[in-house]
Amino acid sequence: QVQLVESGGGSVQAGGSLRLSCAASGRTSSNDVMGWFRQAPGKEREFVAAIMRISGNPYYAASVKDRFTISRDSAKNTVYLQLNSLKPEDTAVYYCAAGSNTGSLKFDYWGQGTQVTVSS
Repeated sequence: QVQLVESGGGSVQAGGSLRLSCAASGRTSSNDVMGWFRQAPGKEREFVAAIMRISGNPYYAASVKDRFTISRDSAKNTVYLQLNSLKPEDTAVYYCAAGSNTGSLKFDYWGQGTQVTVSS
């Protein structure tokens, strides 16, 4: 089992920045990938970014590329998501996830989520 705890959400004005953190514990070595998803009110959960545990290669949704940056601190089993140039449409609950890469990414573990609110 893997436990994920997010932190760093909050309220900012458009154009502002936030940094989200996700601390993993448990069988973290079994995860090939960690990522971030978000869910806005009335919408489905969507992929935001992911990072491979060994290579560190990042992947981004088109809507956040060049604004958001995912990174990891392997020694701390922590993944970060730097959110810059925030827009009101980025308002959502952001979830951290961990999973495996078996040809495609499969996320098996989820955090409780952290709220990000961007006002215009």
